Amino acid sequence: MNAEKWNGRHAMFGWVVICASAYAHGHNLIPNGDLPLDVKEWGGLARIMGTTTITNERAVILIANVHAFMVGLAATIAPLPFTDPLLLEEGQKGKDGYGYLPALKFGITPEAEMLNGRLAMVGIIAVIGAAAGEGKSIIDVVNEWVGGAYY
Repeated sequence: MNAEKWNGRHAMFGWVVICASAYAHGHNLIPNGDLPLDVKEWGGLARIMGTTTITNERAVILIANVHAFMVGLAATIAPLPFTDPLLLEEGQKGKDGYGYLPALKFGITPEAEMLNGRLAMVGIIAVIGAAAGEGKSIIDVVNEWVGGAYY
């Protein structure tokens, strides 16, 4: 699998995770984000300073950021053969880019995969913008866009 296909599938995977999160939220599978972590269960990991504890939401965000950092670090140190390297080796040439708008080739082609990934990213930016503009969570906006299918 080359980098173009991987990037397009990665962006679509993001949409799957957003929809799965909305479903989980609608069916009470996600803990209440406003509740503080239990010190008896989590120990010192739950504390911010002194006796103040972080909320479930903050703990999830923290772990997600640690995970993203570690994945990025691993991809930089040991890139997979189907991904683009961060740095080129001595004498190695980079691939030609697709430009602003890739050629419209239908089917399973690198150009179609690149366009699919770019459109998925535009969609994610649109849902974040709508959530910020309406003062709602991303999950609530996605639920509205799918006609209230999640809750």
